[in-house]
Amino acid sequence: MSERAPSFAPILARALKRHGGEKAVEKILPKAKGARALAKVPDDRYLSLMSLRIFRAGLKHDLVDAKWPAFEKAFRGFAPSRVMAMSPEALEACMKDARLIRHWAKLKSIPANAKAMAALAKEHGSMGAYLASWPADDVVGLWEDLAKRFQQLGGNSAPYFLRMAGKDTFVLTDYVVRGLIECGACKAPPKGKADKRRVQAVFNAWAVEAGRPLCQISRLLALSID
Repeated sequence: MSERAPSFAPILARALKRHGGEKAVEKILPKAKGARALAKVPDDRYLSLMSLRIFRAGLKHDLVDAKWPAFEKAFRGFAPSRVMAMSPEALEACMKDARLIRHWAKLKSIPANAKAMAALAKEHGSMGAYLASWPADDVVGLWEDLAKRFQQLGGNSAPYFLRMAGKDTFVLTDYVVRGLIECGACKAPPKGKADKRRVQAVFNAWAVEAGRPLCQISRLLALSID
């Protein structure tokens, strides 16, 4: 194992000790979907989930979730073709709808992202097929591609969207970053593309060592921190 990827065994041991042992920890670990399950999800559900993540950013999740049925109605079930057909006037009317969260930049991202998703579907067949085909050992590359294609998916929004969708990924939360620094995998919070790709290499090595998906490696690392 490289210098950047210390053994995962001590990290796993700390996580299990701090949170009640193997059975207790296994119950709270995220599960990643397989390629077939990802590919079966229709594009309208991915657009809804992506938009939900975008609106959750910086807001209380329960507040956003409570309003989401109204979003589903206002944005025509999030079918990309139907959202793309919305007139500018219909989108502007959303700013007057008290049932919604009236954030103009985020509201504008929905039809823009519907258009981007339709274009992606022409390339890959569907959003689900695109996600299913992307290798987990380059999930940082997927973050970058999502941020280029879609609006409001910078920072940790792309990883959180993937986690919500069930695509295997790690997420650079504060606890995960602390864990990386404390175990010596990196010296400072990863900022640029090169830093994140070095972290990807560490997670790839840990996934092989532990025989676990990236999402579980990520959560176990966070659970190992006081």
